Amino acid sequence: MRILLAVLLALVLILQYRLWFAEGGIAEGVRLREKIAVEEQRNAELKARNDVLTRQVLELQNGHRAVEQHAREELGLVKEDEYYFQFVEETGKKGGQQP
Repeated sequence: MRILLAVLLALVLILQYRLWFAEGGIAEGVRLREKIAVEEQRNAELKARNDVLTRQVLELQNGHRAVEQHAREELGLVKEDEYYFQFVEETGKKGGQQP
């Protein structure tokens, strides 16, 4: 009877070890769920970025206004018969006095 009890106890311990710590066990399942959550968040961020880029591509393909706006903002485009004014704020006067 004691031998049977010892064998059953050893079997339970082996099965518990496999359940909690071995490959495919509960610990690995928890790690995989956490990794899935991180990857799903990253995928959502990348999808949002792709949507913005897709919208920009469609705008650039469908009209010259978008191309012109992009050139003005990014490349500093100024057309003929246009004037460009740049205003610079003073950071301070000599002597350290502020107006």
